[in-house]
Order: sequence, then C-alpha cells, then structure tokens
Amino acid sequence: MKKWKSSLLGLTLWSLAAGSIAAPQELDKVVTIVNDSVILQSDVDAMLKTVQMNAARQNQPLPSSDILSEQVMEKLIIETLQLQQAQQFGIRIDDTRLDQAINQIAAERNMTVAQLQQMLADNGISFAVFREQMRRDITASEARTIQVRRRINILPQEVDTLAEQLEKQTQQGVSFNISHIQLRISEDASAAEKNEALSQANQLVKELNNGADFANLAYSYSKGPKALQGGEWGWMRKEEMPTIFADQIKSGGKGAIIGPFRSGVGYHILKINDVQGLETISVTEVNARHILVKTSVIMSDEGAQRQLEKARRAILAGEQSFADAAQALSADPGSAANGGELGWQTPDIYVPEFKDKVETLPAGMISEPFKTVHGWHIVEVVERRDVDRTDAAVKNRAYRILFSRKFNEEAQAWLQELRAGAYIEQPEDANDQG
Repeated sequence: MKKWKSSLLGLTLWSLAAGSIAAPQELDKVVTIVNDSVILQSDVDAMLKTVQMNAARQNQPLPSSDILSEQVMEKLIIETLQLQQAQQFGIRIDDTRLDQAINQIAAERNMTVAQLQQMLADNGISFAVFREQMRRDITASEARTIQVRRRINILPQEVDTLAEQLEKQTQQGVSFNISHIQLRISEDASAAEKNEALSQANQLVKELNNGADFANLAYSYSKGPKALQGGEWGWMRKEEMPTIFADQIKSGGKGAIIGPFRSGVGYHILKINDVQGLETISVTEVNARHILVKTSVIMSDEGAQRQLEKARRAILAGEQSFADAAQALSADPGSAANGGELGWQTPDIYVPEFKDKVETLPAGMISEPFKTVHGWHIVEVVERRDVDRTDAAVKNRAYRILFSRKFNEEAQAWLQELRAGAYIEQPEDANDQG
C-alpha cells in the first residue's frame, strides 16, 4: 500500500529539515519532546516557511498563524511517532529504493531527475535534504501500512457481496451466447437415481473441462428443450434467460463451464460460448519445469553452471529424461519430486530473470543455464494457454475497494491511538518560539 505516491513531493516540500530555506539565526531549541525523540525549532520554522512558499506559488490561502503552527506541529509529532514505530520494526529504506521513488516522482511530473533537482534549487531546497525527507516519508508510510494491515479484516462474504454489485453494473446490456445440458430427474426418483444423475453431471463437467465437445455431449445426454440443437440457446441478455440460468452466470467469460446446479427438474450444465458488451480479462498461463542448483561454500557459480550444462546435454541427447535429472539434481524440493514440474502458473509470480525466460522461451525448448536470486536454473516451457480471469478480476477489484475503505478508516484510528498513548511534552521556554 503506497498512499504516499501521489502527494509525496508536496509533503516533502512541506516538511523539509532546517537549513534548506534560510540559515538559522540562533541555536536550535527543543520545542517538543515525543517519547525519546525531539522536534527542534528549526524543524518547525522550515516547515512553516515551506508551507508558505508552496501556498504562494499555488495561490492557496492559509489559516491564521496560530492555527498553521498547530497544524505543522501536529504533522511533525505524527511523523515522529511513525518513525519510532518503523525503528521498532527495523524498517530501512535503502538508496536503491529511494532512487526508484525519486525517479517515479519526477516521471509523474514529466520531469527528469535533473529538472527536479533544479526546481528544488530554485526554491532554495537542498536535494540532499529532500532525499532524506523522502526517506522519512516512505519509512513512516511503511510503518503505518504494517500496523494498519493487521487491523483490517475482510470477510469473504463482504467481497462476494460487493463483487455481485460490481457485476450487475458491468453486465447491464451484456449478451451471452450459451449452451445447455439438462439431466432430468423424475419427481419420484429414488435417492440412488438422484446420486447417479449427479455423478453423471460431474463426469460431464470433467469431460468438458478437458476439452470435450459440448454439442456432442448435449446430443447424447441432454433432456433439455435445446438438446436437438446441441444445447445451443444462442444470444440472450440475462433478463431474457430463464431465471435459473441468469442466477448462475456471474462474471464468467468466454468458454466458462458452469455447473452442475440443481433445479426442480434435474441437473444443469451451462457453457458460455461467447460474450458481447463485457470487458473480459484473459491471461497467459505457462506450464513449465525446471532444475535448480544452489551455490554454497562448496558449490561455486561456475560449478553450478557446469552441472546444469551437463544435465542439459544429457536430456537433449536422450540419455536422461528431464524428470529423472530434476529428481537427481534439483535443489527445489517442491518441484524436484514431481520431475521439476511447476504446474500452470502466470509468469508474474516468478522472480524477474525466471519470468523473462518462461515468457520468451519457445515451448519444448530447454534454456541455457541462467542465474536468479535462488541459484542456477535450466527451464523448459511445456505449453502455454490463455485463461479467462474475469471472475477473479472482479473479486480482486472488490477486495481492493474494501481494503482501501478500511485502510483509510483504520489508519486514522491507529494514528489517534498512537498519539493518545505517546509521551509528548512542550518545554516552557518553547512557548515563545515561532
């Protein structure tokens, strides 16, 4: 959760440390003690001056000086408390991540980093101080996210309910081309006959998911009104379908098999042949297998690479199967026992180097040895397939909406609790400052 992205530059300019605007004219004084940290007068002065500068540039009115001073002090207190939490968690923002954030901030404003530095310099702001304040902002955001995530509980029922609402909005005017198989059950059917019908329905669904022709199965097994048409109902909007069909079709995309589901006359299976007017989301899944050799004090990079090259030559020469080589050599226990098989996955779950290989490697080809953070690999893409993920996308969107709502609510509650439980003191001699 990176809530700081859209406004980080503004916040940073709003809270730079002392010395970036004007040289101090007197020694710093402690104006507020926050647990075991202090806020200096120079911190307050710098923020006040920066707020005034930004407001003037944007033609934004400011509250009275008393109110503005209170707002600045409160922001500094809250930031200090979050940084103390970050210290407890051991959160450290390294220079690489900081540089990435600065590059992103510049890109969002259609600027280069050099242009960003120049803009800061034109406003009397040190780039070094800007970097460190960004580091503080990101660190505080990380601490806040860690704590607030622990407070959020999203029930599956909440996701399903919101997903249904989103589906209704997106499916207005959507047409579905559907086919149907009905396995009829008589009113006086015995329990054994009902179980037999359910077993047959499950078997048909299994065959359909394995690529069986829907029309052929409909001709052979369906007792529905469209059986002689291969089960095809053609194009219909949900309001034109039998209610039992419409209730079962959620956000399934082209090719989705739905069922079996029960009605008063028996079991039903639907297939969505095509969809019009619905934005569907398709992803490519890859079925790959790999062999991993890890480096250690006794296994160098060169040694690991040589082992994999030898195994690759043996596999290509037909002297050893990929599965046998994986079981004998691979240091990935999860896949080695299955002959190196990783199963159907979307490439984005893998680390960048592995992801690049499985996305670009032709099916049936074994890669040359390559290195990732896990060690040295060879990989083979067995096959690829396109999968409709519309259902999952709608639920993911519902979850993100719910998380965002609850995050904002819980973040405010957590900050209030953090503030209420803190030791905060303002020395008497600070009353005349700023």
